[in-house]
Amino acid sequence: MEQEKQENIKNISQENRKHNKKPVSSKSPNSQSGSKNKNTSRGRRRQSTPVNEDLKKFVEINQEAHKQRLNPHYKLDLNSKDKIRITPLGGLGEIGGNITVFETQNEAILVDVGMSFPDEDMHGVDILVPDFSYIREIRNKIKAVIITHAHEDHIGAMPYLYKEMQFPIYASPLPLAMIGNKFDEHHIKDFKQYFNPIEKRKIYKIGEDFEIEWMHMTHSIIDSSSLAITTASGTIIHTGDFKIDHTPIDGYTADLHRLAYYGERGVLCLLSDSTNSYNTNPTLSELNVAPALDRVFSKAEGRVILSTFSSNIHRVYQAIQYGVKYGRKVCVIGRSMERNIEVAMQYDYIKLPKNIFVEPEQISHMNDKEILIVTTGSQGEPSSALFRMSIGEHRHVKIKPTDLIVLSSRAIPGNEGSISGMLNHLQRAGAKINNDKDIHVSGHASIEEQKLMLRLVNPKFFLPVHGEYNHVMRHKETAVMCGVPERNIYIMNDGDTVEIAPKYMRKVKTVRTGKTYIDNQNNHKIEDDIVIDRQKLASDGIVMIVAQIDGQHSTMLSKPVVTSFGIVADKQDKFFAKEIEDILEHFLANIKEGLVENTRALENDLRQVVRKHIYRKMKKYPFIVPHIIVM
Repeated sequence: MEQEKQENIKNISQENRKHNKKPVSSKSPNSQSGSKNKNTSRGRRRQSTPVNEDLKKFVEINQEAHKQRLNPHYKLDLNSKDKIRITPLGGLGEIGGNITVFETQNEAILVDVGMSFPDEDMHGVDILVPDFSYIREIRNKIKAVIITHAHEDHIGAMPYLYKEMQFPIYASPLPLAMIGNKFDEHHIKDFKQYFNPIEKRKIYKIGEDFEIEWMHMTHSIIDSSSLAITTASGTIIHTGDFKIDHTPIDGYTADLHRLAYYGERGVLCLLSDSTNSYNTNPTLSELNVAPALDRVFSKAEGRVILSTFSSNIHRVYQAIQYGVKYGRKVCVIGRSMERNIEVAMQYDYIKLPKNIFVEPEQISHMNDKEILIVTTGSQGEPSSALFRMSIGEHRHVKIKPTDLIVLSSRAIPGNEGSISGMLNHLQRAGAKINNDKDIHVSGHASIEEQKLMLRLVNPKFFLPVHGEYNHVMRHKETAVMCGVPERNIYIMNDGDTVEIAPKYMRKVKTVRTGKTYIDNQNNHKIEDDIVIDRQKLASDGIVMIVAQIDGQHSTMLSKPVVTSFGIVADKQDKFFAKEIEDILEHFLANIKEGLVENTRALENDLRQVVRKHIYRKMKKYPFIVPHIIVM
């Protein structure tokens, strides 16, 4: 059997060799003909086509033209000795609080003066405004405040600056109208005299050193602009916040032609919005929200309560249009929402008949299917109208199981917890929630739009702005892909002063920056040490000690009163008070001679002793407030 297997294998191998064997030569005429044709074909391939020297010359000419077109060095005056300094005082390493100083030897301008929101541990703080220390230093050089658009993170700190210093304000009409409302609220309406409304595509001479042109830009708020800031050292393009929306609601597309015009002439530096620099998909048009809104109103069986950013006028406008289409009246609730819609209608940015609006008092007398409520609170702010509705504390609106809550906004980083808490309250009340992605689109440029901006402007130097550190770093990578040399890009931090001339860009100094804490209830500043004290109280607690001391014998006349908060549970108060009493007895038994006569020094020493004891036992440094009465 084994022998048969081996013979079969041998036969198969021989057959394979026979089939795979190649003939050495063939006497067939056809084969010879095929071989001849093959050789002839090879011979033809070896023949080279003569080079047309005229065509080659024009290839070289066009290549040189490309270099001239794409290389900004050819368009700048490299012999110029002029320079400009750029100092961001807010808006980097964070979302919001945008303010930037542009400074020549003799003059300066501010671009935007925005606010930001506090962290969770900033107890009792409603908003943050930039530290104006550097502005105070150079206030005599400042010729104007330049505004790109009317979002709070670009104009929210204007009243706080103008209570202290005043400069001419240049902006398009909507930002000026909204700044005017803020001045009214802060009782500084006389400062509207500094308003200078601008005409887009017109160059304004500001001071002796600056020429500025506002170029229309699409964003999530109407009447936004990019800036062309021209000085003796060259032209700087500041995009402001932007996206490239080819089908905006009002039909006013981004003025790409003017950006290309400056790019063709030569741009020294570009400052560009980095907020959305991780988004690989093109940012959708505001018009894309329309089908989702139509579906919402066509299916809603009860009231629709829509919440979005009050500044997103076109989003609100679309929602109102679809509400009216399905037979609903509109109730606007929330001070900022009411104010912004009113301003937009007053200045004809949107046109809506007044008879579609109803007052909050009328809602209870109407059929639920006839009502659209447009309100603030999409970020879960505790003072907002929607949050108060969610917890049953709003005067006119109580949430019903038939209500549909539409959240048409994205969560600002840091607000996720507040939004989640509000959603929990709304769902406990029985309401349905719609916060689908198709109900909102971003207002910021994605990677592809950032590339378009870089290619249109073609700057020599690039400063990514508006975003956290990881956002500007990602934007830097995009700029390198678009031909900006890495050595010509600088990642700024707040307070960095970057000096730019046609031949170089370098950091020259760091100025003081920071945040000022504001209590929105009275629009007053909260001192830094108060916020620090609140943080310490929240994390470490407080101990108060009141004791009567016999001055002659350095002994206690009665048991001390010990009160603590945030240190021990209520049921342990007595044990803790006894501990402090023992420490006080031991302390008095060992005090230095004559110390009892100096009450302040005695209290300070006792504070240190109690603090050390609590740290050894609990690893906490609470506030210690001793009050010793010497008899």
